[in-house]
Amino acid sequence: MIWTIPNAITLLRFLGIPWLAILIVRDRMGPALVLFVAIALTDILDGWIARRFHQVSEFGKLFDPFVDKLFQFVTALLLWHVGRIPLWIPGFVLVRELLMIIGGAVMLRRHHMVVFSRWYGKLAAFIQVAFFGVVFLLPEGRPDLAGWIFLLPVVLSVYAYFRYYRDNVMPVVRKERNGSQNPADP
Repeated sequence: MIWTIPNAITLLRFLGIPWLAILIVRDRMGPALVLFVAIALTDILDGWIARRFHQVSEFGKLFDPFVDKLFQFVTALLLWHVGRIPLWIPGFVLVRELLMIIGGAVMLRRHHMVVFSRWYGKLAAFIQVAFFGVVFLLPEGRPDLAGWIFLLPVVLSVYAYFRYYRDNVMPVVRKERNGSQNPADP
């Protein structure tokens, strides 16, 4: 079932991203912050509703993370475009998201395993989104300050990436090694 309340909320978040982009580009940081917070809070809300009322759908499992990634990358790219953050931040967000997408796709294709989000990934994403919210409040012309503040999301993201690797990839690698070394296997 595609049309569930959580998926409708995710669709609203998706439709809010272009409006957020327009507000950022027009340097309307107050309204942009309000919309940014609304998009971030409805991300929490749609997940809670999906789990609480058993409305988790296969479509939602794909659409929600896609909208999350798009939301974060568009925000980062446009905050750089208007001079509020250094270029390396949208670059980091893009690389991080691509690594997660590629890693998840490889695990699904090669090992038929879906990598679900864990507390450390959710924490890293939450801190990153909170950081972007803070950037809306920083004085103009201080991308250096934003760069220093963003070090915490970078550290948490790298930690989460290695935890996902340890928790998801390494058990599969160990299992394959043990299975291939067993002479009784055909």
